Amino acid sequence: MKNLKVALLQLMPENTLDGNMQKGLEYCRKSKEIGADIVLFPEMWNVGYNIPKDVNELKASAVATNSEFVNSFGKLAKDLNMAIGITFLEKHDPLPRNTFCLFDRFGNNVLTYAKVHTCDFGDEFRLTAGNDFYVADLDTAQGNVKIGAMICYDREFPESARILMLKGAEIILVPNACPMEINRISQLRARAYENMVGIATANYPKGKPDCNGHSSAFDGIAYKPSDFGSRDTLIIEAGEQEGIYIADFPIDEIREYRSREVHGNSYRHPEKYKLLISERIEEPFIRKDYRK
Repeated sequence: MKNLKVALLQLMPENTLDGNMQKGLEYCRKSKEIGADIVLFPEMWNVGYNIPKDVNELKASAVATNSEFVNSFGKLAKDLNMAIGITFLEKHDPLPRNTFCLFDRFGNNVLTYAKVHTCDFGDEFRLTAGNDFYVADLDTAQGNVKIGAMICYDREFPESARILMLKGAEIILVPNACPMEINRISQLRARAYENMVGIATANYPKGKPDCNGHSSAFDGIAYKPSDFGSRDTLIIEAGEQEGIYIADFPIDEIREYRSREVHGNSYRHPEKYKLLISERIEEPFIRKDYRK
């Protein structure tokens, strides 16, 4: 596989479930026309990242993984021979989840991930957090690639991308819904660099409250034999406007780089990291709204 094209759908949501479904399907078709292998939506696309304060309203706005909304993207993935990563507020007990599903080009759901690091200091305390991170073998028209997923705030924990790397991820897909300023973009750059993985992030455009576009992608290749010194791993950074932004990942180069460089799992000493699995929290990090 020489290259893998991920379409970052930086889209303004509609006001209804059906409106988001129809607009999402339309932009998937447009992405196929410009050569995408994978389409990635911003966070919780079915509701436009809207989390009602009323729990009954929240539950009513959630959809099941086998709902018409989700299944329509699986069917279209098969029709277009293209993978689609759709996001939604998922029906779940006792409370909905913030979920991502990846359909392969045959219409199979190969990965379902619920956001582990919910923003419990905000509206997401009304959601159920996920329990683990997952990696799938994705059969694309360009060849097979190992895909992982994390969502928005997961980015701020090095453990998220590290676990995905340890599970074999070559590309990490990141649905997002927040202002992507220099520090958050730097976090993504760091996750790609330290794990030697590609990272693709799709955000909502400016105009969606608390969002500003700047969807981005990093290939994780910090050093090339042909270059002197290090290079910026940024493939693409969108502006603030709505649109489709193509991240073109040089998969063969990423694999060659991972086979020789010093990051990722090359020189780790996990036997010395036991404190990382301690659940003890001390000042100044104690927060009353923290949920395990």
